[in-house]
Amino acid sequence: MKLTVVGCSPAWPNPGRAHSGYLLSHDGGRLLVDCGPGVLSRLREAEDWPRVDAIAITHMHIDHYGDLAAWLWGQLHVPAPGTRAPKLWLPPGGRDDLYHLASRFHEVFEIEEYIDATPFETAGFTVSPRRVAHYTQPTWGFRIEAGGKVAAFSSDTGPTPTLAELAAGADVFVCEATLEHEEPGPRGHLTAAEAATAAAGAKRLLLVHRPAELPTPPGLELGYDGLELQL
Repeated sequence: MKLTVVGCSPAWPNPGRAHSGYLLSHDGGRLLVDCGPGVLSRLREAEDWPRVDAIAITHMHIDHYGDLAAWLWGQLHVPAPGTRAPKLWLPPGGRDDLYHLASRFHEVFEIEEYIDATPFETAGFTVSPRRVAHYTQPTWGFRIEAGGKVAAFSSDTGPTPTLAELAAGADVFVCEATLEHEEPGPRGHLTAAEAATAAAGAKRLLLVHRPAELPTPPGLELGYDGLELQL
């Protein structure tokens, strides 16, 4: 399994960087996890129109799904007629948010909503979604398996025991680390130290969704646009 970080900015873009998008490749299948603003442009740097078999969205915040609108209009105009669009997997209830962006998604995409804690098969991968803790916005982390390898994704989340379950035994745990210090009240993000604690059972931790304004603590690895990992 190969993981390419297409973009990993927090809710505001880091300078010259894209929002959340992570491309997994295995045995000819390609799965994109999240599709935030700037992700489609990054993918088009490598190929005129990206060949992606499926897109899975962790939650319906614009920095994680906003480029689906760009993908819709581009799919209608750029690739050769009849070129198949990626299958689109949304969180429960995600269709309503999607149609706030544009009204023609059903003309291009096959759309399904996944179910919490119910694995689904797509693009040659097994995806297990688990609900995590992001303010009042329903949000899902993913545990994705193929070829005996596991890539786990925290999505945007505050502290929750579910993170350790997602990370357990994973070859890489891609975990958000938006905050410098813990925040009072309802939590929706992690500090780098909290990410490291959650990732204790993973073979490798990759911090993402981290503002350029914050340092990376010693001994921790920071993701960046264009990073490629062979798992």
